[in-house]
Amino acid sequence: MLPASETFIRNQADNLTRWQPVYVGATKVESILSRDTDLIAYPAPADSRTFLRLRLTGSSPRLRLLLAGAQPDLVHAHFGGDGWLVSGETKRIGVPLVVTLHGHDVTRQPQSSGAHGLRYRRNLRSVFQRADLLIAVSEIIREKAIGWGADPAKVRVHHTGVPVPESVPVAEKKWDIAFVGRFVEKKGADDLIASLAALGSAKAVLIGDGPLLPEVRSYAAKTGTDTTFTGAQPASEVYRLLSESRVLAAPSKTAADGDTEGLPTTIVEAAALGLPVVSTHHSGIPEAVLDGETGLLGPEGDREALTANLRKLLDDEALRTTMGARARTHAVENFNVATQSQRLEDLYDSLL
Repeated sequence: MLPASETFIRNQADNLTRWQPVYVGATKVESILSRDTDLIAYPAPADSRTFLRLRLTGSSPRLRLLLAGAQPDLVHAHFGGDGWLVSGETKRIGVPLVVTLHGHDVTRQPQSSGAHGLRYRRNLRSVFQRADLLIAVSEIIREKAIGWGADPAKVRVHHTGVPVPESVPVAEKKWDIAFVGRFVEKKGADDLIASLAALGSAKAVLIGDGPLLPEVRSYAAKTGTDTTFTGAQPASEVYRLLSESRVLAAPSKTAADGDTEGLPTTIVEAAALGLPVVSTHHSGIPEAVLDGETGLLGPEGDREALTANLRKLLDDEALRTTMGARARTHAVENFNVATQSQRLEDLYDSLL
């Protein structure tokens, strides 16, 4: 509780109006999203072995006491694996369970080989059975969940949503292209660096952290691109940098191990600020980026198409303005976190 990349969890629960969220985690992650009010079952480093037993067995009296003490009307877990960790204890305290499926939990992880894959698929089937409601962040994730055995009647597509400002902030454009996300294979940052090298003069800001950051940074230096790496940033700084950019690039693709996106919230965050998006035909992205209307989409991993789409928008200010305005309208109507959280509360109400 809670990695810096999971702002969507805080945004969703903080925007509930009829329901009061209580945040519970097994362990604490020191990040810009951490809060002293989070309830942590295993707060000390010495608890790691106990937590490992939880991960292996799905049984934790300590977590059960923590959940019971919060006296919840229901439990909402994010990600299939974490849903399994709490599913047994949630059943024991006798309250409904909601699990949101985001992407890798029904794409990469079930395809794992050996004992790990067998155990994960067994656990996933268990959480599918125990959950009262399964929320998929996009249509493709819903299809993947059903493919792994989820009851179609239990799976609902619900877009998490992002904060939408009342108006688009006016800011000097310091960056041609912005990228926001973890530096992992599926985010396609390497494809973006290659496109920046082909574009030649584009100035880019890359926001985020992750295991591939040193490799991508080295690649950018080798190609001589005009890139600035900021590391992970709080939401307010991400929004400021986006508002100072002309285009968001989100060249997502399926990783070699099968890992895919669900529906990247950064795409909708940029759209809410009036930025057109250049992305790919990948997972749920076409639900957020209407190709030719709110942005431009190309095939996964196609660096030439990515370069051409970026160039098309950077060379045409009128097109950027038109697509940006349409992107904001689409975000307001379909991805406003305030509205989406109210719709989520309707789903909560239905379970009681």
